[in-house]
Amino acid sequence: MARLFGTDGVRGVANDSLTPELAYHLGRAAACIFGQDKEHPTFLIGRDTRRSGTMLADILAAGIASAGGDCYMAGVIPTPAIAYLTRIHHMDAGVMISASHNPFEYNGIKFFDGYGYKLPDEMEDKIEEYMMKDERAGLQSRPTGAGIGTISEWNDLQKEYADFIVKSTQVDLTGLKVVHDSANGSASFIGPDVFRRLGAEVIAIHNEPNGVNINDNCGSTHLESLKQAVLEYGADVGIANDGDADRCLAVDEKGNDMDGDQIMLLCALKLKEEGRLKQNTVVGTVMSNIGFHKALKQFGCQSEVTAVGDRYVLEKMRKDGYCLGGEQSGHIIFLDYNTTGDGLLTAVQLLSIMKQRGKPLSELAALMTRYPQILKNVRVQTKSGWEDNTLIMAAIAAGEAELGDEGRILVRPSGTEPLIRVMAEGPDLEQLQRIVDDIAAIVEHEMGPSK
Repeated sequence: MARLFGTDGVRGVANDSLTPELAYHLGRAAACIFGQDKEHPTFLIGRDTRRSGTMLADILAAGIASAGGDCYMAGVIPTPAIAYLTRIHHMDAGVMISASHNPFEYNGIKFFDGYGYKLPDEMEDKIEEYMMKDERAGLQSRPTGAGIGTISEWNDLQKEYADFIVKSTQVDLTGLKVVHDSANGSASFIGPDVFRRLGAEVIAIHNEPNGVNINDNCGSTHLESLKQAVLEYGADVGIANDGDADRCLAVDEKGNDMDGDQIMLLCALKLKEEGRLKQNTVVGTVMSNIGFHKALKQFGCQSEVTAVGDRYVLEKMRKDGYCLGGEQSGHIIFLDYNTTGDGLLTAVQLLSIMKQRGKPLSELAALMTRYPQILKNVRVQTKSGWEDNTLIMAAIAAGEAELGDEGRILVRPSGTEPLIRVMAEGPDLEQLQRIVDDIAAIVEHEMGPSK
């Protein structure tokens, strides 16, 4: 049987693969696992703006309460707020109902421990194991009377989180004109409020959630309308979050996009200048641009590399004591402030750097040369065995030899689909296209569906 928890919690189409029944049993199991040492474990539950969010949040809370847990409902709030507030208020666990950047018909259930960290695989496996036992045994633990848990609203948490973000900088943003695209998601009201409190002039777009328009041609996965708005309003910068506001990408005053690598570089240089970049090291992933590593080295910093996924970045940061890490997609973790990627915190740090440097964002972004990257997905019959195929390995080796030190090739299987991803990076776009096409053709011939 496939594992219920994926790389970022339990996710699926709401009311289809992610059913209310599943949410209920997940709530019961979580209450029993987190409440092993106490009668009433406490849970903080937040959600994004999806239509299915209230249904899933309420039934998950009912499951938790039926097993003795006390639930505090935070309403619509960013994912990083749940991580932060769970820790600050000494809750036993936090839960976020969100499918992040996915289309609105999807939803997800993501847990945080009492310290605000995403759960390790072992903990998720325990919850899953309990769920299966619970369903087979016809519900194991059924407290009655005073043993039943409670569900209550906690309404001022958005303000508390906004205060925390505002206090993360001492820089007055007066004079900056910012276009903010909240993806019709969790940051729709809190984002513009934070930037205005810091003095910025804010033009808010895609900030009218209706339950079905979250991430719909907007936010960090669709920057086109943000670029247009920045140019139209003559803004200094555009900020894009995703549906649950744990990502941040930017657009400069000329309408050029700026990815997570470029934002991380600027933040790393600022922290280094202030003597706060621990071990002068930033953690990226295998998808981080070669220009990111070169720029860090040029400015006297080092980089570490992990597999794709912010949980792996965080794991490395915690293990080796680093304070800054993230992904090209805009998941950036400032471990001195919060325990997960935080889109609004990242935005405020970037805006503070712009104000302090007094330079246009296009000039700051140019500190890093973004090498062209070509990515091609090849549909395969099976994802296993490609590393042992001599023809595929020879094609990769030939491409690497041609690129030399000026580029790199990354071939990896998709985590969720029957695909092998072929990526090449280097200064010459035409050369990259040819190399990727050559490798992809051999992968397809050797591993493709018709094989």
